[in-house]
Amino acid sequence: MPYQNITATVSPEDIQEIKAALQTIQKKLPFLITLSTEERRKLYKMGDKSFAFVNNSVSAAQSNREILPASFNVEELVQDYQLATTLTELLISMRQLTEQVDDTLLAVGSEAMTSSLTVYDYVKTAAKKTPGLKTLAEQLGERFKALKGRPTKAASGN
Repeated sequence: MPYQNITATVSPEDIQEIKAALQTIQKKLPFLITLSTEERRKLYKMGDKSFAFVNNSVSAAQSNREILPASFNVEELVQDYQLATTLTELLISMRQLTEQVDDTLLAVGSEAMTSSLTVYDYVKTAAKKTPGLKTLAEQLGERFKALKGRPTKAASGN
């Protein structure tokens, strides 16, 4: 189902609360890091199939400690696996939220651009007869040159 025109605001108080909640998330995950592109390239990637492999390896290590060297830290493996599982769960939720924010931003940005192009069309038309609008029409025209050929709601009747 296509989305309906979005009419909403976010209060300054809500913005502060949202930012505080994001800061809380960062404080609860103080171990988060940032990798360079090169570092990311060099690391093993643990996708869905790899999760099953690691899960089986954890079970094997826990059940067969005697085959592993004494220097191998089974508890560290278990802890890494558990953290990877937890972070994956959190990432899925965060990606869903990010996707919704991104889609909403795209939609309301498009709504604002469509309305702005309508305003530009009216300013351009009115500038022919209304003193003082020629400069404004030229300014808007410079900004929206590449978009001139696109239909606006006023032009398409929507």
